[in-house]
Amino acid sequence: MKYLTKWRVSYRAKVISAPEAFNIYLANGDRVFVGTGCGEPQHLLSELKKVLPCYHDLEFVQGLSLGINPVAEECYEGRCRLRSFFVSGKAREAIREGRADYAPVYLSRVPDLFKKGLVPIDLAMIQVSPPDEHGFCSLGVSVDIVKSAMKSARTVIAQVNRFMPRVLGDTFIHFSEIDAFVEHDEPLVEMVFPTQSAVAERIAGYVSKLVDDGSTIQVGIGNLLNSVLVKLKNKKDLGVHSEFLSDAHLQLVREGVITGKKKSIHRGKMIASFCMGTKELYNFVDNNPTVEFYPTEYVNNSSVIARNDKMVAMNSAIEVDLTGQVCADSLGHKIYSGIGGYVDFMMGASRSKGGRSIIVLPSTTPDGKKSRIVSHLMKGAGVVTPRSNIEFVVTEFGIAHLFGKTIRERALALINIAHPRFREDLLRAAKQVRYVYEDQILPPIYEPLYPGQWETYQIFPPDNQKVFFRPIRPTDERALQEFFYSLPDEDIYYRFLSAMKVFPHRNIQAMVNIDYEHEMAIVGVIGDIGEEKIIALGRYILDQNTNMAEVDFAVRAEWQGKGIGTFLLHYLCEIAKSKGISGFCAYVLASNRGMLKIFHKVGYVVHTHLEGGVYEIYFRFDEPADQCITE
Repeated sequence: MKYLTKWRVSYRAKVISAPEAFNIYLANGDRVFVGTGCGEPQHLLSELKKVLPCYHDLEFVQGLSLGINPVAEECYEGRCRLRSFFVSGKAREAIREGRADYAPVYLSRVPDLFKKGLVPIDLAMIQVSPPDEHGFCSLGVSVDIVKSAMKSARTVIAQVNRFMPRVLGDTFIHFSEIDAFVEHDEPLVEMVFPTQSAVAERIAGYVSKLVDDGSTIQVGIGNLLNSVLVKLKNKKDLGVHSEFLSDAHLQLVREGVITGKKKSIHRGKMIASFCMGTKELYNFVDNNPTVEFYPTEYVNNSSVIARNDKMVAMNSAIEVDLTGQVCADSLGHKIYSGIGGYVDFMMGASRSKGGRSIIVLPSTTPDGKKSRIVSHLMKGAGVVTPRSNIEFVVTEFGIAHLFGKTIRERALALINIAHPRFREDLLRAAKQVRYVYEDQILPPIYEPLYPGQWETYQIFPPDNQKVFFRPIRPTDERALQEFFYSLPDEDIYYRFLSAMKVFPHRNIQAMVNIDYEHEMAIVGVIGDIGEEKIIALGRYILDQNTNMAEVDFAVRAEWQGKGIGTFLLHYLCEIAKSKGISGFCAYVLASNRGMLKIFHKVGYVVHTHLEGGVYEIYFRFDEPADQCITE
């Protein structure tokens, strides 16, 4: 009790008003750090605004600003200047007009600037929770670079706010480390992300396919990424190791999606360095043992991130060029946001066991006039993620897997997830710089969206092996070649009535670039996305004059006898019927008993005609039957 009384007396002696604090501790020429994000000390900043005209040559240092800091306002030019590590709010306009500065640094390295004296801090203005019974205050919703800045500062002024939650983890500062306390209670800054758009919803659906149950996730800041996060509501036992938390995380916690049960480190804990959201989120993180905040140098350390198995990092981009270079911080020469923790998490996730790094972006600018998949980045654009460290890129038109791919393969994958309106121009540009074959074609655009509704998993006995069936994609060219080369000569002859020995680009590209309306091809694949191996192929081509389609299919030898061929035929029938096709025809060697047996089990009246050792087979979908008719 004596100890408690003593520290409280010492604390009370440090409590002063904001004007008194500035009068004592702020001097001309000082470099002043300001707390970041929703942890910005609003009262201190509003009081600072009143006295700024009395000072000269101040430099203010901040991470993410939500626009409260007045030093970026035009009226203070010449008296103070802002150095920002991330660009948003009023700072964006000030930097574009040359009234403020942006410092491009990986967020994980910003603390080094303070600790090594490269950016020495004279005064740190921060916001904390009231001290607990032991005299410790919490940095609450914003630990990130705040803790290293205040630890390195010559002087610290803290706004004590009862609205600031007491967040657990490495967030605590003993009152003795703070020079002056300004007590002022006020609601924290809140951040509400807009509702989802149709484009965001579709992108989120694709991203969801890349996130396995039990993954540990990081999601960057932005409306699109917020929509992606919400879409993960059907996942199980996700963990969180991320720069920040939002209300979308809270929603997934309440739905039982985020549990942290499968995390490799900090099991059962949500790890972050700050949060931005509503009062509801701030109440959730308050004294919650499942939430721990740590400084940026820990949370954003790529080695720490990589220790999380199945780490999935999801971040947005402004542009991606055809080689995979990602611009995420600028519009040409105009700085728009910043590097932040982008690279930290992309590197960490790519080194994680089973990890994935994902770039998401809409295919066009908001007005639809420009493609965001581009032949070359805008003049002056910064490369945040180099082409050597890119894995997945997702737009509303699909997923492009780029890791380890050649420039040709990357260009084709990205062109095929660009908006259809810009694909021909992108292909033309790619041909000009010899990225792709001179005779390279694109799929006919009958339906602009990849028909993902025809994706399905099937389990086959006797080993309960799971196979993923999906429409073929233009990027399957090499995999399809490998599939054909894996088939014995007799299988190729049986199924395609051809003695083909080679399968060159000019032939294969026509099979993978289809319109999904008059021609459909379904492949059965095994392996993770980006590492898929084709083990079966079924396809049909419509004769528009007769409204009948010719069908054929093939299965790798080691996968035959499991019912895959039967499934493919029935599945192609289902697809064809949905498109109004009347029926199928096929040509099968009389000696190919296995293929004939599959057709006889199709469930329709099968008409066959034998000529020259080849059966011509056809059946109509409006003639269901259990019998075979031989003519």
